Amino acid sequence: MTTSSGLANLGIEEVLELSADAHIQRKMTTRNSSDFHRLTGAIAAYGNALAILVSLQEREELSAMIAELNLPASVTGLAH
Repeated sequence: MTTSSGLANLGIEEVLELSADAHIQRKMTTRNSSDFHRLTGAIAAYGNALAILVSLQEREELSAMIAELNLPASVTGLAH
C-alpha cells in the first residue's frame, strides 16, 4: 500500500464515520426541521466526498499496477 492510498483509506474511514453520525442525528430530529434539512445536505456532501476519494484511490491503485509492469512511456500514454 502506498502512502497516498493509505491517506485515501483514512479519509474514506473518516467520511464514513461523519456520515454515520449525521444519519444518527437526523433520525433524532423532527422531519422537515432546519436541522433535518441541514443534516440531509451534509449526508449528501459526505456521499460526494466518498465518491471522489474512492475514485482517487482506484486511480492510484491502477497507476501503481501500471508502474509495476515497467512498460515504456509510449505504451502507457505518459510520453511527452
